[in-house]
Amino acid sequence: MYAIIATGGKQYKVAEGDVIRVEKLDVEAGSTYNFDQVLAVSGETFTVGTPTVAGASVTATVVGNGKAKKVIVYKYKRKTGYHKKNGHRQLYTELKIEKINQ
Repeated sequence: MYAIIATGGKQYKVAEGDVIRVEKLDVEAGSTYNFDQVLAVSGETFTVGTPTVAGASVTATVVGNGKAKKVIVYKYKRKTGYHKKNGHRQLYTELKIEKINQ
């Protein structure tokens, strides 16, 4: 059984027991988080929402928050002597999927 959820402008295919990293949520480690935006649920039958499945939710436990690996952003314009190096580390929240409720 799996579900497709939407959070942070992205969609994730999750099953019970999966550990996923999503855009940073304002929750503390050890607490539970409930996803209400469930786009599809697969169980005995496959249900697709319009745009979400009514009454469906996904419960997850927050493992922790962190920062991803650094991505280097390098801007360069030839013949002008212009170059700029910048780095970015995206914040994330790590979640363990506990239950898919239909």
